Amino acid sequence: MKYTSKHILKSFATVFTVAILFISCGDDYERVGEEAVKPLFPQGVAQNFTLTYTETMEAMGTQDSATTRVIAVLTSPLSEDFDNQRFKFRTFPEGLQVDFYDEKNQKSVIVADYGIVYSQTNLIDLQGNVVVETHDGKKLETDQLYFDRKNNWVFTEAAFTYTNPEDGTVMDGEGMDFNKDFTFFKAHKTYGLMTIKEEE
Repeated sequence: MKYTSKHILKSFATVFTVAILFISCGDDYERVGEEAVKPLFPQGVAQNFTLTYTETMEAMGTQDSATTRVIAVLTSPLSEDFDNQRFKFRTFPEGLQVDFYDEKNQKSVIVADYGIVYSQTNLIDLQGNVVVETHDGKKLETDQLYFDRKNNWVFTEAAFTYTNPEDGTVMDGEGMDFNKDFTFFKAHKTYGLMTIKEEE
């Protein structure tokens, strides 16, 4: 097959025209909803993560030294650090466990499938199969739970089941708040079956 210069010039002009059309077609589509969200990338990822919270027994100055006690230990197989964001936070996509210690060093435990720690507000958001077990056997099960580290306060608006072996009760409800030692407990709404152990 023989190509003439006229045929080659015509082919080149066609390719050039198509290329110009593609270049001139900009993407003016306005993205909304999930499409508009920019992906977030952590500034750091840690495996077998452990974070220990301590407090001093007395107020300290800049030159003072004092003894401290452990009040909580957070452990997780994976932690993602998003301190590179304007609103700083840390996620635990593979679950976490928080061990709390009272003044007598008695341990209570919280476990969850997923967690977020908001650094600037001192709030921990626990999600998925959240279970709280106190040192004296009380147990709370819910889908979401918040822990305010600054005020040592725990609360939820989700459905829950609360078991108290001391008086043999099992309570279902929605919404509750309590201190981390379970010495103060307030349920917003209770329903379902409550089992009360009879005294012998």
